[in-house]
Amino acid sequence: MSAVAEPISASQKRLRLPEWFRLKLPTVSAYFATRNLIDDLNLHTVCESARCPNHWECWSKGTATFMIAGDRCTRACGFCAVDTRKPLALEADEPERVAEATRRMKLKHVVITAVARDDLADGGAAHFQQVIERVRAVNPEIVIEVLTPDFLDDDAAIDTVLAARPEIFNHNLETIRRLTPEVRSVATYERSLSVLAKAKKRAPKIFTKSGLMLGLGETEAELHEAMADLRAVGCDLLTLGQYLQPTKKHLPVVEFIHPDQFAEHKKTAEAMGFTHVASGPLVRSSYHADDFVLPAAH
Repeated sequence: MSAVAEPISASQKRLRLPEWFRLKLPTVSAYFATRNLIDDLNLHTVCESARCPNHWECWSKGTATFMIAGDRCTRACGFCAVDTRKPLALEADEPERVAEATRRMKLKHVVITAVARDDLADGGAAHFQQVIERVRAVNPEIVIEVLTPDFLDDDAAIDTVLAARPEIFNHNLETIRRLTPEVRSVATYERSLSVLAKAKKRAPKIFTKSGLMLGLGETEAELHEAMADLRAVGCDLLTLGQYLQPTKKHLPVVEFIHPDQFAEHKKTAEAMGFTHVASGPLVRSSYHADDFVLPAAH
């Protein structure tokens, strides 16, 4: 990682993937079993919509990250492959379908995320609540992790999600302060920190989580500042992963971070006091999310 700030240039030549991104495809039959279940229940996953590089591995292990409230986002972030169009109406039976998927897949840990729904008065918070509650009714012992948009930092919306008592409340900071205006649409650095701070203050027993993408031109000092800012608002869990350019229309990769550097960042984050840190080129917010085991007394 460069010690000097690197600008993001749309005209920058696309970098070739380094050797550590050469993945071996897992068992095809298991993958299609998950594929068929998702199709049967007519569900959306961030695995597909965001073009996650890990979806072959995760689906072959019988896991997936469910994306609720449709597959059309009201924002157009420079890093994200999710479709930006006028969203469709919320589906009243979606909570039941997500719950059924967790039952069939026998999940012990589920990650539920959503597109940004700035067209809705509550940003989709009540829908989040309904999905959480229905999943909990079907699977009382399941660990529920939500990955939410910022809800425009609306107190009522944040409280609505927290009222459903997910075990983990995740909201991604995504990048460092300097790059936020270029990388994210509508969202701001301070607003995201505020969302995480409110979640921890209102529900201190719920674990808060956030993630950062690396390779967009951030310096090591800027990364450390972002991690310190997250700890300052009580963020418990952290993910650090490599940004990958989903299409030519999206922001280019400025730098590929070596796995050894990710290992060093993990040590730094742990020294800062994060309860659990996942750091590596292929790490994403929900990748191996169940590696974090809730304390027995939780």
